[in-house]
Amino acid sequence: MSICGPFTPSFSDLPETMPVFPLSGALLLPRGHLPLNVFEPRYINMVTDALGRDRMIGMIQPKPINRIEHVLDYENPPVFKTGCAGRITAFSETDDGHFLITLTGVCRFDVVEELPENDGGYRIVRGDFGPWKSDLDAPIDKMPVNRDRLRTALEAYFAQHSLRSCWDTLADGDDEMLITTISMGCQLSPLEKQALLECTTLYDRGDMLTTLLEMAAHANPKNAHSNAN
Repeated sequence: MSICGPFTPSFSDLPETMPVFPLSGALLLPRGHLPLNVFEPRYINMVTDALGRDRMIGMIQPKPINRIEHVLDYENPPVFKTGCAGRITAFSETDDGHFLITLTGVCRFDVVEELPENDGGYRIVRGDFGPWKSDLDAPIDKMPVNRDRLRTALEAYFAQHSLRSCWDTLADGDDEMLITTISMGCQLSPLEKQALLECTTLYDRGDMLTTLLEMAAHANPKNAHSNAN
């Protein structure tokens, strides 16, 4: 069952090529909302060009680089194979020349190839949306997300980071929005966020997210306990 809105592209409308914004630690998931403060000149060019076309930008993470690795271009490091295309759904300018935008996730993609650098200085890839076509449909999982376990893990995470619990607000949403909001909002490592991005089903993502939050709490249980009191 498709859940495309009136402005959401259908599968046939997804672009063959698109600009990408490599940003470590930034996770965009289908139907998630990612606010971005864009200030680097090449990404100002990227947003300007995207607004004049289909408003589509691919969010993708650079691969972590070890100190012993030799990278030819540190300005354009290698990226993971899988990212998520988003559509600019909110846009404003600041007095100091920044763009404040919100990307709404549409569909994940696999990078087929990276095209030569364009005049704007930003990166463009040819993407394959085929493996992730189901992102455009309402998620159907035979197994529901374990909300009790997730809540316990999230409360421990909040306590460890001295954050006020917002579970009551989050729990009002359906399973997909609950998992998407927490996955995108929590301070997880780039590799952990990439793993969440590549989960095949909503249940798998919910289970992995819960496990990651539990591991984070167990990594410093004394701090989590003291903050919870």
